Amino acid sequence: MIASLFGPLGLAILSAVPALAKDWEGQAYTWLYQFPMPIPPVKSPAMTITNPVTGGPIDYYEVYINHFQQQIYPNKGPADMVGYDGIAPGPTFLIEKGRESVVRFVNNATMATSVHLHGSYSRAPWDGWAEDVTTSGQFKDYYYPNSQSARFQWYHDHAIDHTAENAYFGQAGGYIIHDPAEDALNLPSGYGIYDIPLILSAKQYKSNGKLFSPASETDSLYGDVIHVNGQPWPFFNVQPRKYRLRFLDASISRTFRLYFQRSTGSTAKIPFQVIASDAGLLTGPVTTDNLYISMAERYEVVFDFSTFAGQNITLRNYEDVGQDDDYLHTDKVMRFVVSSTPVTDTSVVPTALATVDFPTPAGPTVDHHFEFERTNGEWRINDIGFADVANRVLANVPRGTVELWELENSSGGWSHPIHIHLVDFKVLSRQNGRGNTVYAYESQGLKDVVWLGPGETVKVEAHYAPWDGVYMFHCHNLIHEDHEMMAAFNVTKLLDLGYAETDFRDPMEGRWRAEAVTPAKFTPAAITEKVQFMANLQPYNNVDEVMEELDDYWATHKKRSVGPAKGDKVKARRMRIEGNRVNMM
Repeated sequence: MIASLFGPLGLAILSAVPALAKDWEGQAYTWLYQFPMPIPPVKSPAMTITNPVTGGPIDYYEVYINHFQQQIYPNKGPADMVGYDGIAPGPTFLIEKGRESVVRFVNNATMATSVHLHGSYSRAPWDGWAEDVTTSGQFKDYYYPNSQSARFQWYHDHAIDHTAENAYFGQAGGYIIHDPAEDALNLPSGYGIYDIPLILSAKQYKSNGKLFSPASETDSLYGDVIHVNGQPWPFFNVQPRKYRLRFLDASISRTFRLYFQRSTGSTAKIPFQVIASDAGLLTGPVTTDNLYISMAERYEVVFDFSTFAGQNITLRNYEDVGQDDDYLHTDKVMRFVVSSTPVTDTSVVPTALATVDFPTPAGPTVDHHFEFERTNGEWRINDIGFADVANRVLANVPRGTVELWELENSSGGWSHPIHIHLVDFKVLSRQNGRGNTVYAYESQGLKDVVWLGPGETVKVEAHYAPWDGVYMFHCHNLIHEDHEMMAAFNVTKLLDLGYAETDFRDPMEGRWRAEAVTPAKFTPAAITEKVQFMANLQPYNNVDEVMEELDDYWATHKKRSVGPAKGDKVKARRMRIEGNRVNMM
């Protein structure tokens, strides 16, 4: 798009501004900042069961995946949705660190589902392996540890070939681990009061008010209607004080570069403090006036509204981010309406926030290089797609080791947010994009997603622990993921570790698969028996002991080899877990 301006002599001056794909891809939405932003309700456990090994509590929840309708356009019919407990976003779990949970997801919807608790080091059978689906009329019990650092996790669909469709129609929700030790920092607190989840998404609607489906998309669906907590362009009333804002980009294809701006008067960007990323608190607050956040990333910020009493503050989005398509209002996100009534605010943002458990440096050698590319119209990692069962395990990583992975986006006009399951990683370097900069809000904490902008190569370092097993890594543009930009890695068993434990390495192990819904399986007695059976196998309660065993092991052993150089392929045929590797069949 070319804007025509006129100079002092009346001569036309042409200036380039970012081009819009068009004003609207779907049905126009004109009610910006007219409706309040909802806060997802808190999920309560159905019962609490005693862990027969530790004597501690295990909270048991039931979540029903239901069809429902939601009014999006005031003058159109309702949109058909599918969500956890029949809402979108789903209910928020508020979990105390160290308190285990079992969540029974019951599929009352039409399409198959698989649930991934994103940010959790869940054992492989409960991690949401894409082929481990729950079909209509079935349920699956997912066992979660909740013992990592306090963090904003989220749960979402991960079903093979239609994750994008399920997530887009509503299957996503927040899962917050709270550590009482964090309370001593005196950050803004109180879920839904001064501690606010902001779950971003971008969608497209048809003329009748129903969602346009991504089912036939093979590239991206950027969306021309921006939502926060399920409401397009909402407003939110705030007091003139500090707020903790927990951002999650739950879009299936859109990346944001966020900034705050007065709604009238000065157009200057207003600084704020980033305090946490995917894996929890940063070492200290990072002051910035803009923030990149791509699909599946989480960032938490503290914004101080105290100097804006009686004003409106708009949360905005840059244009031309990562070559995403821009539309008439995709440069806007939501509006904060600041009360003019003074309040007392005792919350603070300390200069030191947390001691982050960064992985011990692995050295300069790249263990694995992964190229995220489009080949002959297909999305691939090292020229392999997830449907290529014979070759999709691209790395065997010895349990307890630290590895350096190099992630390259060579697909030209697209960006790829890369998620590695199981681990938290440190972002070390970026090349060929954004000034070759690793932003302080990326480097001062640990992450599980890193955004590869067009042409970028990023190095990340992770400690592959505490568990062994087969896990996925993939692009979190969910259309790319559904069209094969997903692979697996195997954290290999140490045969001479000398530590006795139950084997949970196989994500498709039969005894943990989905079951048919019957009344007999939902009685308190049956639920208690099932949960205690799971707990008796001790999947999580010994994590500190496991980490000590791994540290002792690697203190006296040397890692035998490094992975392939750029362009090499790790070959593994049909997956079968035997001994310490994913063996070929």
